[in-house]
Amino acid sequence: MKQGKGLNMKKTLVALIIIVTILAIALCTTKVFAENNLIDKKTESRIIELKENQAKSIEDYQIKYGSESYGTVAYILNIVRVWSIPLCFLGIAIGAIHRSIIGIRKLDTLEKGRGLIVTFVTILIICQILPLAFTIVVKFGRG
Repeated sequence: MKQGKGLNMKKTLVALIIIVTILAIALCTTKVFAENNLIDKKTESRIIELKENQAKSIEDYQIKYGSESYGTVAYILNIVRVWSIPLCFLGIAIGAIHRSIIGIRKLDTLEKGRGLIVTFVTILIICQILPLAFTIVVKFGRG
């Protein structure tokens, strides 16, 4: 008999917690109404200016490389080259933390940190050399 009461009490407690959670969610949520004019004219003009500058930059690459596809690829490789530096340094820092701080207590984390450092250094080197290799192949390889 005691086990039946304890089980019944647990079911009642679980049901009560579920009901309280549902009521709390229903009462604590707020409605958000969107406005039609979320950005002002100054911000809108700045966004349009940035878009035009990016389009002009892509056009400059296309003129420089003499083809739409080569120019677009060169533009993308340049963006990858620029953004790979901070992202790879972040990855190298995370690997160093795993290797030096966390790896002192856990040897598997030590190897993980070493692997992260090697991986991100390799990615950094590839991302920095790839635009140069592409330029050499396109400029001198096409004839």
